Amino acid sequence: QLQASGGGLVQAGGSLRLSCTASGRIFEINDMGWYRQAPGKQRELVAAITTGGSTNYVDSVKGRFTVSRDSAKNTVYLQMNNLKPEDTAVYYCHAYLRPRSSDYVRTNWGQGTQVTVSS
Repeated sequence: QLQASGGGLVQAGGSLRLSCTASGRIFEINDMGWYRQAPGKQRELVAAITTGGSTNYVDSVKGRFTVSRDSAKNTVYLQMNNLKPEDTAVYYCHAYLRPRSSDYVRTNWGQGTQVTVSS
């Protein structure tokens, strides 16, 4: 399972750091990342990182957000700087992983953590 933490309320221009750790039976973790869903909007990919460290971001967060991972800890992070009110959403971590060597790759979601940016 994926356990996310680090959300909260912050003023515009502030920073937050989200963390998400995978636990339980894990043979292999592939790409990890973060999605968000604002009220009345579809869930969108915010940032993703491969096992090799390649990253991609949605255009609206480029230059402000940084995704990273600690493979030894099965953890992915999202450093969010210069936050804007439009970043307000529930943020979900995501990972493609295989619980056992005999399993297919599965998509896994964290429980979501609320990020609220006040103007």
